[in-house]
Amino acid sequence: MSENGTAHVPVLLDRVLALFAPALDTPDAILVDATLGLGGHADALLAAHPALTLVGLDRDPEALDRSGTRLARHGDRVHLVHAVYDELPDVLTRLGIAARGSLAGVLMDLGVSSMQLDVAARGFAYAHDAPLDMRMDQTASLTAAEVLNTYPPGELVRILREYGEERFAKRIVDRVVRERARAPFTNSGRLVELLYEAVPAASRRTGGHPAKRTFQALRIEVNGELDALRAALPAALDALRVGGRIVVESYQSLEDRLVKQSLAALAKSRTPPGVPVELPGHGPQLKLLTRGAEQADEQETEHNPRAASVRLRAAERILEAA
Repeated sequence: MSENGTAHVPVLLDRVLALFAPALDTPDAILVDATLGLGGHADALLAAHPALTLVGLDRDPEALDRSGTRLARHGDRVHLVHAVYDELPDVLTRLGIAARGSLAGVLMDLGVSSMQLDVAARGFAYAHDAPLDMRMDQTASLTAAEVLNTYPPGELVRILREYGEERFAKRIVDRVVRERARAPFTNSGRLVELLYEAVPAASRRTGGHPAKRTFQALRIEVNGELDALRAALPAALDALRVGGRIVVESYQSLEDRLVKQSLAALAKSRTPPGVPVELPGHGPQLKLLTRGAEQADEQETEHNPRAASVRLRAAERILEAA
């Protein structure tokens, strides 16, 4: 999900349309956009497939309001739900759709949307001094400020190392603990200043903005992103019918690794090694549609900077879920 000024620019839109096309040209096709955002991908898919029914999920009520306006022209082919993608089975059940083997497609465009980044008050962007919020769902309670001010030091170190892959996690947390004893953290500007002081100058010159990894780690913790993705991927794959396709766009290595592992596990035969023939029902359940992770080309990246970090993976279900 991306935005350029006020115009929503879906990442790798042409590639997404091409990957889904063979699966969606049937009268009963249902696609779940599990991270609806501003609805750019969804709008294009609905326009390309006039019989398609779309179920759009998003945890951000503001995103649902804005995408609802955008998608209104498609009428009753659109069903929008305020939910996180790991709630997919429950959402399908409530809509009267089977949670296994029923979907023609699932799209996941992961991470924080540009709409959220562009609203300074949401606290996602380290370029602006703003409240340390970082909630994708404003109805949730946990904020980045609460994480910084209340989590034990050891837990903060773990979060920065695991979710931000931050080499200087211990050094940063030592300073955070000292500073929060003096006064609680409320705004991002104070945290960014601390990170500039804590991250060595040599790393600042070669490793990007010193706040990038810490902000990513806090955002993932606040929104439970990786835990939700771990639960959502198996549910999404189970929901695909034979011939159904999944397309996932990731923007950081932790997400992409989970996607790669989930798809690869079902793309392998489950026939025990040494058995000379494929056992019935033990063949691969998925066919990988991409060789590794696909990236945006230079032209798209220039037009839409957020596309620079995208990693797209896709697969087709070729055998019913076990």
